[in-house]
Amino acid sequence: MVFRDHYQKKNVYWQYVKHENLELYVYGINHLKAMGWNIQGIVCDGKRGMFNAFGNIPIQMCQFHQIAIVTRYITKNPHLLAGIELKQITQLLTKTDKESFEGAINDWYVKWKDFLSEKTINNETGKKHYTHKRIRSAYKSLKHNLPYLFTWYDHPELNMPNTTNSLEGVFSNLKSKLNVHSGLKVKRKMKFIYEFLC
Repeated sequence: MVFRDHYQKKNVYWQYVKHENLELYVYGINHLKAMGWNIQGIVCDGKRGMFNAFGNIPIQMCQFHQIAIVTRYITKNPHLLAGIELKQITQLLTKTDKESFEGAINDWYVKWKDFLSEKTINNETGKKHYTHKRIRSAYKSLKHNLPYLFTWYDHPELNMPNTTNSLEGVFSNLKSKLNVHSGLKVKRKMKFIYEFLC
């Protein structure tokens, strides 16, 4: 798990973890503060609980991660028109401003509100469930994360990135180098990672 300073393009803290979780993120931020770092903003992939965990620090949800979330729900090639239109709007996320994107999402919802409310009865149980559950989930994800998708836009003074691309690039480079040395034992691999991140 790596914390990276966007301005200096420098990895400032990392630790080996089995699984990322909110407590580890909070610990990392507090650790950096204790070391004297001034945390002006956070760009993250939107793990559950992140948006409320750091007080008044502005948080930007990585726009590419949001696009990936929507794609997981509606696939790369949605067949229903509502899904096709939602995909088109989502693809604009990294290319447009806050007001335009919010307007497009709200217009889409007004158009497809009844469609999203359609329910189907399960013949075996007699229970109803939403017919277009995956499209509903994609929209709900966008709506829930919307306040954090344009933090960079709301705080131009911070010069925040809108994605975690800088860090993703570090991981991609590290993985490719580790693949070349695939025979390393765990201790040697950990040493290699440490020296790479320094």
